[in-house]
Amino acid sequence: MKKTIQARPRARAEPQQTRSLVGFWQGSNLDDLTCAGYVSLSHNPEIVTAVDTIARLVGSMTIHLMRNTPQGDIREVNALSRLVDISPNSYMTRSNFISWIVKTMLLEGSGNALVWPQTSGGYIHSLHPISPAYTAFVPDGFSYRILVAGKEFDPGEMLHFVANPGSLYPWKGEGYRVALKDVAENLHQAAATEKGFMSSKWKPSLIVKVDALTDEFSSPAGRKKLLDSYVASGSAGEPWLIPAEQFDVQQVKPLSLSDLALADFVKLDKQTVASILGVPPFVLGVGDFQRDAWNSFISTRIMQIAQNIQQELTRKLLYSPDYYFRFNNRSLYNYDLSELATVADNQFVRGIMTGNEVRDWIGLSPRDGLDELVILENYIPRGMIGDQNKLNPEGGEDK
Repeated sequence: MKKTIQARPRARAEPQQTRSLVGFWQGSNLDDLTCAGYVSLSHNPEIVTAVDTIARLVGSMTIHLMRNTPQGDIREVNALSRLVDISPNSYMTRSNFISWIVKTMLLEGSGNALVWPQTSGGYIHSLHPISPAYTAFVPDGFSYRILVAGKEFDPGEMLHFVANPGSLYPWKGEGYRVALKDVAENLHQAAATEKGFMSSKWKPSLIVKVDALTDEFSSPAGRKKLLDSYVASGSAGEPWLIPAEQFDVQQVKPLSLSDLALADFVKLDKQTVASILGVPPFVLGVGDFQRDAWNSFISTRIMQIAQNIQQELTRKLLYSPDYYFRFNNRSLYNYDLSELATVADNQFVRGIMTGNEVRDWIGLSPRDGLDELVILENYIPRGMIGDQNKLNPEGGEDK
């Protein structure tokens, strides 16, 4: 009996998004509008780098629609699989769509990302991401309600992706904003300190001893005239020409970044960010690339987020128990081509993989005549193993 896949026949009301306009007066100095002590996670280079790496990797994986069969799980290709894997809506690709979900969960959404499935006649037509600025979550007993621009929705009407579930409300994500707050402030302060040192006007610092009894140098205007006339040079390396009887110039060695051990603190903070977000430290520039650490990162952190997304897609978009969505993560692992070829060759000679499966394994196009399983050193079809002369006492020379 042929089965068809159909979305859950629920009528979903389209969320209405309302917009507000906020204006403010800006003075001559932009620093007057800066909130002292506030550091946005989405503006921190180290945090953005880690989150972008996770989002890019999860978004690059293809999403397979799988079906359970007595012989094992097989991939289905139809309109629903194309919708989820290629074009979730008319204005985004699957890669950008999944990347948005991951970034929203880890940053702006504080552990939550909402997607509204647009349906008609029981079929899914589009998956629309909802900005976290329009959303809110209201507890309702053991469950909750979702508010989108003031309109209430049942959780079953939305795809709700959660990162780091909270202890008080397990259905709501908490994200990593609290855990990253202090380290983000430290990194921001380190960058400001480094910028202050590098942009200092006087390098090296100078103490200029001047005869203060001279009327020309006793006032601020006179001292400025002194600096402009004798000290401030027009180009790098240009010598200073000053009157020897009036000036005594001494060089003072300034406090350097090495003296502050700034690099050590920055390294420690980067390792903390990497540990909280679950990325290898070398992603943030700490240490050298390690293939085993990268592969472990793919199989743990990346696949944990992918499992979260694929399970939400499966339980909200599919009603048949024989179907499920699965991310294909094999392309993310760091393998040497010779290792892939060795594994494929071993499976080929044992009759486990066909020649075209081997070619697909190493990224080549299929060819005619390579769809049969072969075995042993003779490379004969598996179904002809019993026809070998050496296995037939009456087969002639090979006995």
